[in-house]
Amino acid sequence: MNRLGGKTAIVVGAGQQPGETIGNGRAIAMTFAREGADVLCVDRDLARAEETVSAISEAGGTAHALAADIVTDADAIVAAALERWGRIDVCVDNVGIGHSGDGPAHAHDDDAFETVFAVNFTGARRLVKAVLAPMREAGGGSIVLVSSLASTAGANMVAYEVSKAALNRFAIATALGSAKRGVRCNAILPGLIDTPMGVGGTAARDGRDLAAQREARSAMVPLKGGMGSAWDVANAALFLASDEARFVTGALLPVDGGQGARVG
Repeated sequence: MNRLGGKTAIVVGAGQQPGETIGNGRAIAMTFAREGADVLCVDRDLARAEETVSAISEAGGTAHALAADIVTDADAIVAAALERWGRIDVCVDNVGIGHSGDGPAHAHDDDAFETVFAVNFTGARRLVKAVLAPMREAGGGSIVLVSSLASTAGANMVAYEVSKAALNRFAIATALGSAKRGVRCNAILPGLIDTPMGVGGTAARDGRDLAAQREARSAMVPLKGGMGSAWDVANAALFLASDEARFVTGALLPVDGGQGARVG
């Protein structure tokens, strides 16, 4: 219960949409705090970040809320963390959006592609660039990027898929570029996860109620039990952030119940 004891951690996207289940960012922040980290919970919506902080505080952990937009405020996020702690041990990018104008390559619109790419990739790139300076100077750190199984599969959300595929390659480039400075960078590729965004958002898109959407998504997962939960993603992030993963960098870790293993 002390796998991140004494470490400082930024989690961007630590709030979540309202819903029946917990989202990836909140689960990651709560898991890190439970394991001893001092967590900066960053979200565009301050109230949602504060809700995560409250949940952490109630469980006996330490956390702080910060309202910021990853696209425009990457430098400010890192500056706020350095002002508070003087160092940054872990940084998690858990930001990802979809767009109603996304679709197959022949049907998506330009605004969808530019908006989704700006948030899902450019924002992450800016955050990583900002956090690399203090981590490289300190001689260590762990960066965890939350990508998606859609980065390697699918054909109907080209903006989302390409933005996450770019994130995968960026994780590898970052890992190789800062390995000699002791900074690790890895990406998690979640598959079908039962989160408010994953289920609620797609239910509205597909014209199903939540129960029917959960059933349909679970039926697509090879592993017994159906969809994963945000805690599955959080546990993967915990491993990658911890010293247990000291020899792991440049990895693209599927958390997908075997979906990505299907070929053909």
